[in-house]
Amino acid sequence: MTNAAVQYTIVPTRPEAHLFGVTCTVDNPDPDGQRFSMPAWIPGSYLLREFARHVIRISARAGRREVPIIKLDKNNWIAEPCTGPLTIEYEVYAFDLSVRGAYLDTMRGFFNGTCVFLRAHGAEHLKHGVEIRSPRGKQYRNWRIATAMRRSGAKAYGVGNYVADDYDELIDHPVEMGEFSLATFRAAGVPHDIVISGRHNTDLKRLSRDLKTLCETQIAFWGIAPMKRYVFLVLAVGDGYGGLEHRASTSLITNRNDLPRSDTPAADDNYRTFLGLCSHEYFHTWNVKRIKPESFTPYDLDRENYTQLLWAFEGITSYYDDLMLVRSGLISRNAYLQLLGKTITQVQRGSGRHKQSVAESSFDAWTKFYRQDENAPNAIVSYYSKGSLIALCLDLLIRQKTGGRKSLDNVMQILWKRFGSTGKGVPEDGVEHVAEQVAGANLGRFFKSAVHGTSELPLPRLLKDVGVEMKLRPAESMVDRGGTAPGKNVSRSLQGACLGMRTRATSTGVKITHVLDGGGAQRAGLAPGDILVAVDDLRASGENLETLLSQRRPGNRVRLHVFRRDELLQLDVELRSAPRDTYYLQVSDKKEFERPRRAWLATS
Repeated sequence: MTNAAVQYTIVPTRPEAHLFGVTCTVDNPDPDGQRFSMPAWIPGSYLLREFARHVIRISARAGRREVPIIKLDKNNWIAEPCTGPLTIEYEVYAFDLSVRGAYLDTMRGFFNGTCVFLRAHGAEHLKHGVEIRSPRGKQYRNWRIATAMRRSGAKAYGVGNYVADDYDELIDHPVEMGEFSLATFRAAGVPHDIVISGRHNTDLKRLSRDLKTLCETQIAFWGIAPMKRYVFLVLAVGDGYGGLEHRASTSLITNRNDLPRSDTPAADDNYRTFLGLCSHEYFHTWNVKRIKPESFTPYDLDRENYTQLLWAFEGITSYYDDLMLVRSGLISRNAYLQLLGKTITQVQRGSGRHKQSVAESSFDAWTKFYRQDENAPNAIVSYYSKGSLIALCLDLLIRQKTGGRKSLDNVMQILWKRFGSTGKGVPEDGVEHVAEQVAGANLGRFFKSAVHGTSELPLPRLLKDVGVEMKLRPAESMVDRGGTAPGKNVSRSLQGACLGMRTRATSTGVKITHVLDGGGAQRAGLAPGDILVAVDDLRASGENLETLLSQRRPGNRVRLHVFRRDELLQLDVELRSAPRDTYYLQVSDKKEFERPRRAWLATS
């Protein structure tokens, strides 16, 4: 045990039933009755997830004496007054296979502290200790522990005691349990671990080498590593993607095919996707975990914390994640511009950008962005993707205003010194003020339009300053995400006509997931959830729908048979010309652009 004022134990008591057993002992409980609560959300994921709903049973005791404990509301309990120490015992159901929850089965365990550790009110700022135990049974004898939390008697990667300075730190160190692959490296002198759970065939030496390069590039960018140790916690699965940042670690879920093997080419798109995810979450070590909005300082974990600044914290991070890949030499300039073209395409294809600003998207993250429905492309804009394009514009704009002497890099470094290193929260207008200070100019018109408005971004004009031209073309297939120049031998497919909807193949037909504003599908009355089974009396499937449409031209009418619930409908749809909504970037070979482009990308 540690000498902490609040001490926990957590045990995978029944992995087959997905149950953790947890105790929480408070040395000096409140004499008026000790209150406990479970967080309603986890920082970095802006949705009330009500983790208390996974608490199955709960009881309290002081020594051997049972103490009544009463639930006050959805996530608060109070134990009757008693003389300490007071111990709360409870079970947590853990079967959320995500980066933001808790999970337990006979193969592995994982938890975020927000999902399993009750908060003892009044003791939040005192030292917290936790003893982590492994399940009983021979099949679990090789289980290890991976976490960035400080050890307090536990051996490296072993069960035992860990300690945190306060409750906020305790819940900011996720824990992986089980049999996993492990690799270590040092970046700027800081130890880094790569922990991979799930079946995989990763070239760990290559991954360590590439992540070391990436991490050292980012540490050099900020000028400081604010953590003494860092852990990449990776779960390899057949189909999955996601990440969540923490102060000294990140939780990642990735398709196992995105991890590098010895024969993976350097330009592999899948591996590039994984490196981008790692880059994004690592950049958050500074931007979000330490530079954070004023409304997050401190977090109120019982309710929504509103800010209009997620466009800066997620959007700017989304800009730098791929930029750091090219600056570190892990991807080429052309590969970076392809990724940028895909982001531009993604943003421009959503009509929601005309209806919602990124400031509004940030504020409404709790109710809209994290609760997207079938109408999302028509109604909202992503503060991640559009925010990254705003960051690009801001970077190029500052370079333009200062003759290349300053950039967004300087903005971020000032934000670190002024807010990140001091623990002060960034005011709602703080990013704009620092940007104007660096640019030496009034940028009010830009922020009003780009951040608080819905006008088109000045990307074409600003990219021309670095010799990059935005090009438009029609989509060449239903899975064309842009970023590349037109193909030489492209079938007519979507270059001819389209229905104006998004679909997903199912075993029973083609499910309509989104009906886009102004398209033929919307005008004909098709609805999200409809199952398309035939086009002009020919069976439709995920494999042949594109072929069936490629045989038609704009203005043609097609007869569709769809199931809506259990009713078969026949609808006639007029096909429209496929929109020119797919972007790629073309680089000028004029020498005058070489220096500003090299300064932007920091690569030769």
